[in-house]
Amino acid sequence: MATTRLPSAGFSITIRIAVPADASSIGRLTTSVGEAGAVVTALDVVDSDPNCVIVDLTCDTADSGHAGQVVDALRVLDGVDVRKVSDRTFLLHLGGKIEVNSKVGLRTRDELSRAYTPGVARVCQAIADNPADARRLTIKRNTVAVVSDGSAVLGLGNLGPAASLPVMEGKAALFKRFGGVDAWPVVLDTQDTDEIVAIVKAIAPAYGGINLEDIAAPRCFEVEARLREALDIPVFHDDQHGTAICVLAALTNALRVVGKHLADVRVVVSGAGAAGTAIMKLLLRQGVGDIIAYDRQGALHRGQTGLNPAWQWLAEHTNRDGYSGDLPGALAGADVFIGVSAPNLLTGADIATMAKDAIVFALANPDPEVDPREARKHAAVVATGRSDQPNQINNVLAFPGVFRGMLDAHAEEFTEEMALAAAQAIADVVGVEKINPTVIVPSVFDSRVAPAVAAAVRAAAQNPTRTPAPAADPGPADLPEIAANASATP
Repeated sequence: MATTRLPSAGFSITIRIAVPADASSIGRLTTSVGEAGAVVTALDVVDSDPNCVIVDLTCDTADSGHAGQVVDALRVLDGVDVRKVSDRTFLLHLGGKIEVNSKVGLRTRDELSRAYTPGVARVCQAIADNPADARRLTIKRNTVAVVSDGSAVLGLGNLGPAASLPVMEGKAALFKRFGGVDAWPVVLDTQDTDEIVAIVKAIAPAYGGINLEDIAAPRCFEVEARLREALDIPVFHDDQHGTAICVLAALTNALRVVGKHLADVRVVVSGAGAAGTAIMKLLLRQGVGDIIAYDRQGALHRGQTGLNPAWQWLAEHTNRDGYSGDLPGALAGADVFIGVSAPNLLTGADIATMAKDAIVFALANPDPEVDPREARKHAAVVATGRSDQPNQINNVLAFPGVFRGMLDAHAEEFTEEMALAAAQAIADVVGVEKINPTVIVPSVFDSRVAPAVAAAVRAAAQNPTRTPAPAADPGPADLPEIAANASATP
């Protein structure tokens, strides 16, 4: 049974199988997996004898249920013995994904005496005399707390602190891999705003920055605002600002592809939570033509009642014409769709009603708001949050470099100017001469990204009164080849 969902490395399994030692056996395995809708990524011979071959077959599936279907399809094949099925994602997480390593050897009494007592006492006294020296003489200069209350874990909802820990560990690993930043998960067994603020304030002396993560809206807005007011280190809610930076970077290049200007386009945003709100505020700051925000209350517009403060602000600053219909209706004639909400809200037919050379960012994970294969039939540029699709918009493009820049500058706060500078840096890494409908953002593994973002953020931190220039919006005449090739891609 084939699946209509897209296979993903997030649901990769390895199946150990014994098959007869004949020329057709392994071919039957790969054919069966393909017919079940999975993608074979590796096949390794583990052992063999004159009568039997044992192989490890690795494949990407769409979800746990689909993985079971693939295994069942193999079990019914003649002569096939399925011996073991391993979920590669769970194997990767066994024992956690990060650890602490000492930067000093501690091989001799001499080293111990300087790293710990009695020598360390002199360093303690120096910091007591001049607290600013903590940034120079301790881990504070390069360490970030990744803080969550587990109330909005990925797209899964309120799972609590223990269940949020794998995400926070992953975040810490990404900080180190891409930004050289030492980060540590801090998961809190409370969802009370006052308690969260008090705890983070209390632990802040050990850190050079605070990365808030997976805290539900609207609580996340108050937590961030209060911590920014109270602390002398940057507070950055990645679900808000990291997403907004990456979306603005991607949109900058997508508009270059289709030859449109940000000031002229109408954008529809599905999802007015933490990410959606930050995206819209950054687009408004950059001079977008108009935005319609859509959430559980429908299209936010002036005159609506019962809105929380964040939604009320959006209702007053977006939706120029007061549209109040449904999401597909909002798309009619729109230039850009940005989804940070829920899967399968739209169809290809809905995308077909958008303006010519439409841009679709369907970022819900793991399943986007619209099937990207359907969206590409009608839109000029399509992006998702998935690593197995072109144009992956991923926060790892932003937050490692943002914090690297802020830590290097000894910044005391994160600012909107830093966000704009970071977005421009990400967009520019691709290069105007290289962008096309399937390349609007750099790869997350592009080694130029984090240093470019760090340099831009550091410059913004050191010149706080300097407002970054708006991103250039070249028209069709500026990019003749790209604009000419910006038709929908199959």
